[in-house]
Amino acid sequence: MQLEYRVPSEDLRAFVTVFYRFRFEGTLFEDIERADHAQLRFRMRGPESHYTFPDGGQQQAGAVHVVGPTSGAVRSRGAGPVLEVVGMGLQPAGWAAMLGIGASSLLNRAVDGDVLFGAAAESALVAMRVADGTDAKVAAAETFVRAAIADSDSRTLDFARAIDAWLAGDPSPEMDALIAATGLSRRQVERRCNALYGAPPKVLARKYRALRAAVALASGEARLDDLLCEGFYDQSHLIREVKQFTGLTPRRMQTEQTPLSRLTIQARKALGGQVHPIISDT
Repeated sequence: MQLEYRVPSEDLRAFVTVFYRFRFEGTLFEDIERADHAQLRFRMRGPESHYTFPDGGQQQAGAVHVVGPTSGAVRSRGAGPVLEVVGMGLQPAGWAAMLGIGASSLLNRAVDGDVLFGAAAESALVAMRVADGTDAKVAAAETFVRAAIADSDSRTLDFARAIDAWLAGDPSPEMDALIAATGLSRRQVERRCNALYGAPPKVLARKYRALRAAVALASGEARLDDLLCEGFYDQSHLIREVKQFTGLTPRRMQTEQTPLSRLTIQARKALGGQVHPIISDT
């Protein structure tokens, strides 16, 4: 199993978290993906992509597909002998510019790319398949993104930056601070968060607090007791939250990570300083 990350070009960083190329050689790939931003994926090789979402829903996705924002761990499956995917995480502003629909409507769902992007999705897939090497494939993906974000809205960018700063600034951020930062009412903030992130602010705060804790445990930067001051009520609360958003208990994060979890954490932490902390630290 191999996982490579690439930092988006400067003009795309407000729209894409990271680009990645995943490759698995074997009869059957099965693993757990943590809760995350929405994902846009192009399957280079392999007959299927299958997901089991936190609510129990199961979907098989086409060669190009979008996985909406997720509220918990997702079980992924794909067949060999070689499974290869080039994908990207979609920033909230990227979601708004490329899809133009409420993120909450695709929470814990997958949708085929031809439904969302028409013939452009297939053309981008062909370009990526013939491109030689990770950098060339990512360059083809960037070309697709640039064409798809032509009608981006600066107000969406400003709001997303405020949310990300709020999430990164405190383990248990207060809604009053977010309301003050955005100048919007509580109802407006919650409505826009649902539209761009697929969840209200309080759920986002829980999600990223749990993911940060999981990374700290997995990398040996903290023990369970060290994290209780990071907004968790007690040890049982910490265990439940980490398991919901990563699919693994804290003990497993420390001693028995799945291959995909280990690769994801290592690769994202290596991006520290090149991307927003909400990406590299979770």
